Amino acid sequence: MINKKKFIAVIGGSQCSKEEAKLAEEVGRELARRGAILVCGGLSGVMEAACKGTQSEGGITIGILPGDSRQAANPYVQIPIVTTIGYARNVIVVKSAQAVIAIDGNYGTLSEISHALQNGIPVIGLNTWVLSKNGQQDNSIILAQDPTEAVDKALNLAIN
Repeated sequence: MINKKKFIAVIGGSQCSKEEAKLAEEVGRELARRGAILVCGGLSGVMEAACKGTQSEGGITIGILPGDSRQAANPYVQIPIVTTIGYARNVIVVKSAQAVIAIDGNYGTLSEISHALQNGIPVIGLNTWVLSKNGQQDNSIILAQDPTEAVDKALNLAIN
């Protein structure tokens, strides 16, 4: 049953380096191997690489799209969700997940991290943002050293 599977969001920039794409693809593969469902923003970059990895291992990919066309989804999104709400869809991406893995990313990724943390959804960071408040490091983003560790932490910390 699909409702018994864990939904993990993978977030990151729509443009990324080859290194970050490789990390995202391996995260996607690892999520699929463990039976998790991948949720993302459905576009290019980190999102596409993660979907590619998930699909290569027979997993399920969901893309929450900012615009009004299913065709805007990357070719590895199996379930495109059209929202027509632009960046506001970032809330839907993280609220659809039980944990978030952030890879790289710009301000859109930072907004998703913020929404997740504000809603008590664990965020695992892999080559992404670090936070501080009043000059003191904030450890709200749980750091991972590699894709396997990121997936381990996301699945272990996933909320119900």
